[in-house]
Order: sequence, then C-alpha cells, then structure tokens
Amino acid sequence: MSVAIVIPARYGSQRLQGKPMLNIAGVSLLERVWRIAHAAKGASRVVIATEDERVATFARGFGAEAVMTSESCRNGTERVAEAIEAAGIVEEGVINFQGDAVLTPPWILEEMIAAFSSPAGFDIVTPAVRLTDDMLAELRAHKEKAPSSGTTVTFDLNHNALYFSKQIIPFIRKPGFTSVYRHIGLYGYTQSGLKRYVALPPSPLENTEGLEQLRALENGMTVRVVVVDYRGRTHASVDTPEDIAVVEQLIAREGELVSA
Repeated sequence: MSVAIVIPARYGSQRLQGKPMLNIAGVSLLERVWRIAHAAKGASRVVIATEDERVATFARGFGAEAVMTSESCRNGTERVAEAIEAAGIVEEGVINFQGDAVLTPPWILEEMIAAFSSPAGFDIVTPAVRLTDDMLAELRAHKEKAPSSGTTVTFDLNHNALYFSKQIIPFIRKPGFTSVYRHIGLYGYTQSGLKRYVALPPSPLENTEGLEQLRALENGMTVRVVVVDYRGRTHASVDTPEDIAVVEQLIAREGELVSA
C-alpha cells in the first residue's frame, strides 16, 4: 500500500506565533521535520499543509511541496484531510506527522509505513513505546506533578487498541504478565478511515479524557498499535519557548537525526 506523509504546520500557534519558521540550532523547525519525513523509507510523497501563505512560501524555499488549507481546521487531523483534496493525494495511506515533532526518528515513521502492508486491516495506525521499570517509575513521578501528562495504551493480541488513557493502564496487580506502553501521538490513516473519522462528532470518552483517538474506538474503528524503539534517542517536541532550548540541548548531546 502506498503511503504519503502530510505535515500540518500552522502559523497561528497561540503560544508560538510563526512556530514553523523558528530557528532550532541553525535550522528551522519546519525544515527539520520535513527532512525527517523525507528520510523515512517507504513514503512516496511528503506534503506540508498550512493555513498561512507565509509558511507555504517559506517551505517552498527549502524545496518542500506545500498546499494551502483553511483557517477553520480545528486540529492537525482535519488539516490532513483537507490537504488530501488540496494536493490531490492518491496514496491509500496517509501519515499525520505534526510540524513540531522535531525529534522523531525516521525509523518510527518507517514502522508506521510498514504497518500499511500488514494483511490484517485497520483504520488508523499509531506507535507506542514499551516502558522499562525505570521509565514507568519516571512517568508515575511526573504524573504526581502533572496528572494529564503522558498517555498510555492497552491493546489486544493482534495489537489493536483497547483503550488510551491519561491514567497509567493497565493496573499491574501481578507483575510479569504484561507491560505498560506509552503512546506516541502520531497517526496514520487509511483514506477511508480518515474520511470516516473526520465526519464523526466528538465522543463522550474523547471529551472526558481529552484524547481524540478515543473517538475512533468509541465508534468501532480499528486502531493498530505499532510498538517502536527510540534506540536511545529522546522524544521531544516544541510547544513553548522554553522547549526550544531543551530540544537544542538534546540535539547537541545526541547528535542530528538527519544530515543536511
């Protein structure tokens, strides 16, 4: 199955105006994400979707394909759906690769792309990381300060999601039977799955937990969970001005994910 990557990139971020064009260790945030997408093997097309001509012009300046979408899109998923029409994307699978996911290793995208070749059908594919005991202890400690931080996921024996939660799930009464998996907020859709999803109204559990993927589960859609390994790299994105320094420090310590 052919797969395209769409990068939603809003200029009008509430916390960081012009965020896609911000400089991160000498390279703009948007170009870094675009380079990662291009480095992922198996993607037949990479498209940047924005609501602002300044971002589109900027993206075309470093060689990217960019299309305009409306300002009324409420989230990246709706922007990806619009981009399919605007760019004439014909690939059967589409990955929504957020424009601020600047430290996502390209092999994470490759694992998602590979899932589209699985013989078992799904509507949505999303990655998760198995937590070690130390990582789980760190998550629990962090949640004492910020309860809504971090999302975990449980899935069945076919790796289809059962539930996502801001709580740590499952409750481990007897260690050794299963593990805790932390969800990574990237999504790939079949074209039909994306059309169905964006046509659905927000659902009760989605509104309760503040997790858009629960809308899919509540409506009987199949969400495939791909277990991935960051191979020692640190996951991070840019949401606030303070995040820029953090990401730059990580790049200095761990090296560039993709060479120029």
